[in-house]
Amino acid sequence: MILQGAPGVGKTYAAKRLAYSMMGVKDPNRVMMVQFHQSYSYEDFIMGFRPASTGFELRKGPFYNFCKKAEKDPENDYYFIIDEINRGNISKIFGELFMLIESDKRGATLQLLYSDEQFSVPKNIYIIGMMNTADRSLAMLDYALRRRFAFFELSPAFQTDGFLQYRQEKNNKKFDSLIAIIEKLNMSIENDESLGKGFRIGHSYFCTEKEIDDMWLNAVITYEIIPLLNEYWFDEPSKVSDWEYVMHEAIR
Repeated sequence: MILQGAPGVGKTYAAKRLAYSMMGVKDPNRVMMVQFHQSYSYEDFIMGFRPASTGFELRKGPFYNFCKKAEKDPENDYYFIIDEINRGNISKIFGELFMLIESDKRGATLQLLYSDEQFSVPKNIYIIGMMNTADRSLAMLDYALRRRFAFFELSPAFQTDGFLQYRQEKNNKKFDSLIAIIEKLNMSIENDESLGKGFRIGHSYFCTEKEIDDMWLNAVITYEIIPLLNEYWFDEPSKVSDWEYVMHEAIR
């Protein structure tokens, strides 16, 4: 499955918690995480030739090694987490294995590009991807990827029981006022024709183990929220200024 959502909705946190919940035990040895990017390739992910002291040598990538590890332990489930899954060229990264990750193709074998080995993706491997819906630089997601994954959207959790309890523990009126403004800001973002709910501001920007004081509140607004709004409304600086004023007023 792929967890998609706006910045700061806790996709990474949720992916790891989901894996451990499904496993029934917190076992980091059965969970692996990688991050895709534009330069990531099949040679990085599966296997490929890499420079060595004597020339080039065939090196196996993280997904290959993880599959082999899971293959030796069929009684347990393994979870492979891919951050920014929509940033990579999926067909370039998975190559011939793109077919083998389908649920009904598990256990089927194919010959790998760089070796004579017959390779399969074990049935006990589950892939969790994460996708930032507010990244304008990305083209529409590959339809082949959509067909192979279920999608679940994570939303800002300001009204959940967990966040409400967190607010009670922090017991800070200025913080509560700021959260009320952020919720109004998210409504404005969702109703904006050029943006939408995929661009809303997530709750994790406001989660901290530290004590919340004026310095921390100002830092979140100035160095995290405002730069994000400047990116969203790069052609409407007055709108950013208005929201900046309202947020700072909320914590005076």
